[in-house]
Formats: sequence, C-alpha cells, structure tokens
Amino acid sequence: MTVHLGINPLTWTNDDLPSLGSDTPLETCLSEGKEAGFEGFELGNKFPRTAAELGPILTRHDLKLVSGWYSGRLLERSVEEEIEAVQPHLTLLRELGSKVLVFAEVSDCIHGDQQTPVHLRPRFPAERWQEYGEKLTAFARYTQQQGVQIAYHHHMGTVIESAQDVDNLMTHTGPEVGLLLDTGHLTFAGADPLVVAQRWISRINHVHCKDIRAEVLAEVKNRKTSFLDAVLSGVFTVPGDGCVDYPPIMALLKQHGYQGWLVVEAEQDPAIAHPLTYARLGYNNLSNLARNAGLI
Repeated sequence: MTVHLGINPLTWTNDDLPSLGSDTPLETCLSEGKEAGFEGFELGNKFPRTAAELGPILTRHDLKLVSGWYSGRLLERSVEEEIEAVQPHLTLLRELGSKVLVFAEVSDCIHGDQQTPVHLRPRFPAERWQEYGEKLTAFARYTQQQGVQIAYHHHMGTVIESAQDVDNLMTHTGPEVGLLLDTGHLTFAGADPLVVAQRWISRINHVHCKDIRAEVLAEVKNRKTSFLDAVLSGVFTVPGDGCVDYPPIMALLKQHGYQGWLVVEAEQDPAIAHPLTYARLGYNNLSNLARNAGLI
C-alpha cells in the first residue's frame, strides 16, 4: 500500500471550539477511529505532547501518528525564532515517525473567532511574498533536515486561503515546502480543488479529505457567518457525503504517484453528527474512492 488512511480527532473534539466534544476522552477518539478502520490519527488538543507519553497510547490502539497542526508566525517571527518555537512539536512528530508537519500561518487569523465573519479574513501583504517565501523555505529546509517536511495548510480565515494565495505561496517557495491539499477549505474559498491539485501536484505531500454541503455553504455565505458558526451549521462533512468531486482528484494522485496519507478531517458538532457513525462513513467512502483509483 502506497497510501494510508487516517483521521483527525476533530470528528470527536474541536480544537478551535473546545466546547464541542469537551467531555469526550482521548481513549474514545482512538478506539472509535480504529474501529472505523483508520490506521492513524493527527494530533488534537487532548493528545499528550511527548513521545514517551503518546507513543505507548498509540501502540496500545495499533495506530500511527499521522501529523499535527502547527501554528506558524513567520510574518511576525524570524526563521530562528520559528525554529526555536517549533522544537517540541517537531520532536514529537519525528520521534513517533511522522513525515510531514502541518504548517499554517496564523498571524492575524480569525478562524477561531466566532464573532468575526470569515469573509473579513486578513489578506496577505503583497509586498512581503518574496521575503515570506524565503523565510518559509529556510524553515522548511531545517525541518526537512530533521526528517519531517512542511505540508502547508491553506485555511479559511487565514492569510493564505484562496487559490491565488496558494499560487503565490508555491511560486515564492522552494520544493522544500510541500502543499497540504484540503478539498473542503478550497471549495469553501470558492476554488476548484482539482484545478489547484493539477497545478501543484508535484508539491502535494498531504491530503485532507473534507467534503462540503453545498446548500449549507450557500446559506452561511449569504448570512456572512464566522468560520466556527459555519462549522456549527454543518458546512463540512466526510468525503463522499457532499459536493466535492473526489474521483478525478484521486485519479490525479494515482497518476502522479502520490504516497502518503489521505486524512478525513471533517469537523462537525458531535452532538448532531454522531462521531463513530461519521468516522465509519468517512472510512468506507474514502477507502472506496482510493481503491477505485488504485491508490490502495
């Protein structure tokens, strides 16, 4: 198998809105994720952050550590400051065998602010693309030397959200900087994830399979809600349960020899979207999509 299927704990507990799934223990997330069929998990706020603590827990559940979100601030910090800040996270990933680090620039981000409409997100300062690209490339070169490659996560409510933002980022960075393809965030941002994937397939080193309920997306855009209120409204769901056209994306990944993780990351309100039910649905749909494309 060249491709592995993982899941993010957002299905059970939410990092940006901790009240969602706040009472759900880590053991429940891991046992139900394994029961659904997944091989690994990304990190969440309930995970221990040292290999000595987390490693035995994952081993007990026969799970691997896929990766984990890192909040980068290279618009505000020097490369040296970012390298110092990333050390605990990078060490955890490296010691537990993760090959990619999910990096998102969070300077001035609003995706965690429930009161701010997501369309008011910050814009990347155009005059800083070259400087930022050089800094991110240098930072990525360092993590790569440690055995872990950056997978840049374009994200709603941040300075790098749209297809044009992704183009600018990839153009101004070197191959050391990989791209995390998130089908849901691109669709939310008004982009075609297939087109973005075709343009930057050589840089894609991680994939988040997040689907979109088109009717909910239209509603939250019309109401100009915050990102978190869009989540609470049910804008996201697991792959195969929304409007994203996955087969051509999977075919493209297969055609270009993608090797890595396909991760179900579909945050919903667990009180409404029963986590195990959606974990199973996500696994079944994603495994079928991957199998039909010859990825597994």
